[in-house]
Amino acid sequence: MTRIPDSLINSLKKVESFDESAFRATHESGEQVTSIRMNSAKQSAICNNKYAITNNKVPWSNYGYYLDQRPSFTLDPFFHAGYYYVQEASGMFLEQAIRQTVDLNKPLKVLDLCAAPGGKSTLIQSLISADSMLVSNEVIKSRVSVLEENMTRWGAANLIITNNDPKDFSSLKGYFDLIVIDAPCSGSGLFRRDAEAIQHWSEANVQLCQQRQERILADIFPSLKPGGTLIYSTCSYSKEEDEDIVDWIMDELNTENIRLKIESNYGIKETVSDKHNAYSYRFWPDQLKGEGFFISCFSKQDDEETSIKTPKKTVLEKLSRNDESLLMDWIDEPKAFEFFRFGDQVLAIPSGIVAMILPVLGAGLYIRQLGLRMGKLAGKELIPDPALAFSPAISKRIVAVSLNRDQALQYLRREEVSIDGNQRGWALVEYEGAKLGWVKILQNRVNNYYPKEWRIRMR
Repeated sequence: MTRIPDSLINSLKKVESFDESAFRATHESGEQVTSIRMNSAKQSAICNNKYAITNNKVPWSNYGYYLDQRPSFTLDPFFHAGYYYVQEASGMFLEQAIRQTVDLNKPLKVLDLCAAPGGKSTLIQSLISADSMLVSNEVIKSRVSVLEENMTRWGAANLIITNNDPKDFSSLKGYFDLIVIDAPCSGSGLFRRDAEAIQHWSEANVQLCQQRQERILADIFPSLKPGGTLIYSTCSYSKEEDEDIVDWIMDELNTENIRLKIESNYGIKETVSDKHNAYSYRFWPDQLKGEGFFISCFSKQDDEETSIKTPKKTVLEKLSRNDESLLMDWIDEPKAFEFFRFGDQVLAIPSGIVAMILPVLGAGLYIRQLGLRMGKLAGKELIPDPALAFSPAISKRIVAVSLNRDQALQYLRREEVSIDGNQRGWALVEYEGAKLGWVKILQNRVNNYYPKEWRIRMR
């Protein structure tokens, strides 16, 4: 049973759509809602059947589904293969916000500013076109590794992962078509799912979060292009972090609020801010099947011209033709990519976004991942990167070995696996068609190349 602080209840009484008795009852019930969002680039009938993906759909998501019970995702090879993301259902409404505010048929430059662990970024990447670019940024250094892991498994190539403070984007003035800010908040919307979060909640922390949110918005707003879209969200119920921030945006930033269309059966409550009557959307767990969430959308009204300089030199080094020839058998459509060295890594970057990437590289940002990491060249051999195994671009000609579930879990624990046959050299490891990574088959042993920092420890 989750007991809500009285101070939070008292603060919510001024919110029109708040129903105290239903709100308390939902939190005290102990009910948990589990939902997943399928990876549209990795459709699998086997995976769909496994989770009985039929009519139990998250109504505002094309690929989101509720599960009747929470399985052990850690022991599911499909989870590790990036076939779905375990995401809270309310947060999937970002899909509707994006579809209704930007033209997804156009090449877009998108920034997910507070991206870890990757739920919003995987959702955005599934929506945008192949010739659009997503910059997935996480401010907190300790959280970047899990973001990188989840995005790698998702299989994205039109991606840059960065680890920067919002003010570090200042040189990219007027650059992004869409900026998504799922802002750090007091977290009250997750109390039902994570009762321990209550211990960290206080009115003082709400005020601190409000100040942080204002600072984040002020620092990043210049990077949004005139006419671009800003989407702001929190997992907080507190008006100070929600409607009051919306009024602050209208006061301090040159924006126009965007009203969204919501279906009556969603259970989402439309709300308006006190000062500007700006529209936002609240998610109450007693009124829909999901956790607490808040979202609001804006269009930038500045009309000043911006000019982004493309740097003459970057850390990318074009690969020689001889080295490129070593990569041709590893992906299906090499003409769709350009190939570069980035440190000791060989990258495949979709041709349509190379020009978009260059200004980002020239902005002095700390870049963790860029494009599709193919691996490292050692003489005339490519040592393949895990990212290549998860990519939908990987060649269908590459040797693959199929494992049963027990063998797949051995592999994911980075244990020794036994493989029958006469194959030698690099091979993909598959479980029911889902690619999990690489092994190298030698004369007397099989070397497991699953990343040690990803290995599962559960039995």
